[in-house]
Amino acid sequence: MSCVVCSNLSFSWPDATEVFRDLSFTVPSGRTGLVAPNGAGKSTLLKLIAGELRPGAGTVSAGGVLGYLPQNLPLTGDLTVAEVLGIAPVLAAIEAVESGDVGEEHFTTIGSDWDIEERTHAQLERLGLGGFGFTRRLDTLSGGQVVSLGLAAQLLKRPDVLLLDEPTNNLDLDARHKLYTVLDDWPGCLLLVSHDRALLDRMDRIAELGRGEIRFHGGNFTDYEQTVQAEREVAEKNVRDAEQEVKREKREMQQARERAQRRAGNAARNLGSAGLPKIVAGGMKRGAQESAGRANETHAARVGAAKARLDDAERALRDDRTITVELPGTTVPAGRTVLVAEGLRLGHGDRALFAGDGVDLTIRGPERIALTGSNGAGKSTLLRILNGDLRPDDGRITRNTGRTAYLSQRLDLLDPARTVADNFAAFAPALPPSQRRTLLARFLFRGSRAQLPVGALSGGELLRATLACVLFAEPAPQLLLLDEPTNNLDLVSVAQVESALNAYHGAFVVVSHDESFLTAVNVGRRLRLAGGRLAEIT
Repeated sequence: MSCVVCSNLSFSWPDATEVFRDLSFTVPSGRTGLVAPNGAGKSTLLKLIAGELRPGAGTVSAGGVLGYLPQNLPLTGDLTVAEVLGIAPVLAAIEAVESGDVGEEHFTTIGSDWDIEERTHAQLERLGLGGFGFTRRLDTLSGGQVVSLGLAAQLLKRPDVLLLDEPTNNLDLDARHKLYTVLDDWPGCLLLVSHDRALLDRMDRIAELGRGEIRFHGGNFTDYEQTVQAEREVAEKNVRDAEQEVKREKREMQQARERAQRRAGNAARNLGSAGLPKIVAGGMKRGAQESAGRANETHAARVGAAKARLDDAERALRDDRTITVELPGTTVPAGRTVLVAEGLRLGHGDRALFAGDGVDLTIRGPERIALTGSNGAGKSTLLRILNGDLRPDDGRITRNTGRTAYLSQRLDLLDPARTVADNFAAFAPALPPSQRRTLLARFLFRGSRAQLPVGALSGGELLRATLACVLFAEPAPQLLLLDEPTNNLDLVSVAQVESALNAYHGAFVVVSHDESFLTAVNVGRRLRLAGGRLAEIT
């Protein structure tokens, strides 16, 4: 049975930032989804298992042949499909043998892979890449096609253990479903990192990385969420109980002090009127003081113990906070026309990206529009044209006076060298500093978190910071253009983005293949870009 075993694993970055310490676990055969907040070390763990990083201590072993698909493929555009798949030497050796060259080195290269061409075409067909020529260059493929090609390369190794890091990023809906089908039939040990709920719901178990350990939950992601919710309810009750216990112990300690002070006052008066010798009176006074001190120490210890239990209860409570804001300035009346695009046409190399008479689009009121389509169909290009970053070859765009805000996949609106607070002040200079602090806190940048440089933020934090700056900029945007906003985000961060967008009252167009996300943000209109034409999906 293929599996992954990590024993007493420790790893730190060169600047001594610790990622793992003494981490031990076993991933059994079957399909396992690995979840954790951004920055917890999911990708780092996969790299350690794949051998791309060396642990500071401990051991990692993976039984059998290993396949690994990283989140960002280190591929250049001049590579051919055959080179990416790793079959170029075998194809060349087979061609040489078929041409009459029977050198031993060719047979050594081929091994048992005489059927490599047929197996490769079959694998490409399963992943939606049928018809791809082996000499085709990577720079002619879309981002999603490159990801699917990278997965095909790993599957052709016939691995016993397969590691996948966000494999559905950049995949269109059709490519995602093909991936799901391939993984449904996977017979070995699969460990994948993903925020794709539909994919995680096809797993046999969920592994949760956090607080220095990995916890395994039997069942799929929906089962895991139900378990987490039950644990959260218990943890919240424990926190409430612990808070009440601290208050009760503090109150009892204060009452004990007040009783001791009253007794001491009464005793002093009684001793003065009793006419006892000073040495006797002094001894009785010291005895009362020592008794009061011991009682005070006892109550202080009880308060300390109650606070410790509160700390434990709070540590057990998950930090799954949501964004709660109100954005009245973004409101768009139902009848207002926000944008009209007519006859948009654009050439892309030697082909027309938008066909026929061009693309037409009218957005009215606070519409929530999902823009879908195959990888390479031109969705990102259309958003850039709508925002004015790219000029079409033909056609025109009429905008309302309201502002349009565009969030690209790169999230490059903010100055990475400046803090979150400084960026926010630049976007909303008229807001008083106290109000800016309050608003940033509602986007979960509280206290010192608001003073972090943007360049040091995780993916989820960067998107939250960008949304805060965009939504509270002056004037408030009445149209948002969002390009794959949930890519590379953990599931908690996705939920936070959903809550922020649900507070927005303007129109938006979002490019996304994440059906759970589109449902959560209440998309009411769907458009598909295919073959250069934009069509309504009913």
